[in-house]
Amino acid sequence: MLSDYRITDVADDEINLATAVDVAIRDLREILVGWGSEAARQRAEECELTLRRAFSGFVSRQPMSS
Repeated sequence: MLSDYRITDVADDEINLATAVDVAIRDLREILVGWGSEAARQRAEECELTLRRAFSGFVSRQPMSS
């Protein structure tokens, strides 16, 4: 069974890249245990969305190169 932890103290668009990667590593471990289940599929989608948002936020804060 997948755990029900969530990052509730920070809005999704404020999660820094390091936090998103840390959470994704834990998510992926649990996804592997529940491989093939609907819960694992949903967790994988949540993981991907969190990483995508964190990466987008990280990139948008980088200085533009000339």
